[in-house]
Amino acid sequence: MKTVDLFCGCGGLSLGFEQAGFEILVGFDNWKPAIEVYNANFNHPVIEQNLCNEHETIKIIQKFSPEIIIGGTPCQDFSSAGKQNINGGKAVLTSHFTNVVCNIKPKWFVMENVERIVKNEMYHDIRKQFVNNGYGLTAITLNASLCGVPQKRSRFFLIGELGGKQDALLDLIQIRLAKKMMTIRDYFGEKLNLQYYYRHPRSYARRGIFSIDEPSPTIRGVNRPMPPNYKLHSGDPQDIDLKTVRPLTTLERSYLQTFPESFNFFGTKTNLEQMIGNAVPVNMAKFVALTIMEYVRVMNLN
Repeated sequence: MKTVDLFCGCGGLSLGFEQAGFEILVGFDNWKPAIEVYNANFNHPVIEQNLCNEHETIKIIQKFSPEIIIGGTPCQDFSSAGKQNINGGKAVLTSHFTNVVCNIKPKWFVMENVERIVKNEMYHDIRKQFVNNGYGLTAITLNASLCGVPQKRSRFFLIGELGGKQDALLDLIQIRLAKKMMTIRDYFGEKLNLQYYYRHPRSYARRGIFSIDEPSPTIRGVNRPMPPNYKLHSGDPQDIDLKTVRPLTTLERSYLQTFPESFNFFGTKTNLEQMIGNAVPVNMAKFVALTIMEYVRVMNLN
């Protein structure tokens, strides 16, 4: 299926769909550091484009005649970690994504965002717009650790099929989800050579030390060192030597996002942490892509 990736970032969504057998024609983004990393890891082009310029964006995409448009629309204005500003500069990009899809009218689209987006009035507006343009929608929040990712990351997916039925993929998605959450040890074995690691909490009311025998918490766009005076939280493992605990490296965090070791990351640490934290986990994207592919296969048999 010929695919265009809007808001492609460094390429988590693109790579997952590519691994599932989709043909990625082009990626679009407006952040140069991520574009440079994307360009170094894929054979297809990536275009630097501000999607606020809808008319120009639509003209460019029409040349590719995509069968599916995918995109992890920027989530900062919807996120519990962000400002939750529906009128923010990031939130409006979700409307631009919707307008682009409804103008191009590909057979399929996939939009990824944080689960809190469903509580915003904008979400109900774009949902109505998709339905009015003939799309059957499947909306679901997925836990990445049930989709082949060693990370307890909840993300919302809106999947649309032109001329399709509402909620058409729900049953298939539920069938394909793993029965237990994937831990870091499940994914890496002993490769990281550690038992515990530090992940800076948003507040000191939360724990900061985690075991590899559980899924990682959400990989965020920041990665701070452990303070030298860190005091054990009641939720931390209590029988540990803090001198043996360290934060995960930038590359280790990319592995928790299920980027392969062969993926070429480069740039400043700040930029890398942000693009890795913002990425859709590769295996999560692959899970969604394979579900669509399986649905299409079954429907074609019928």
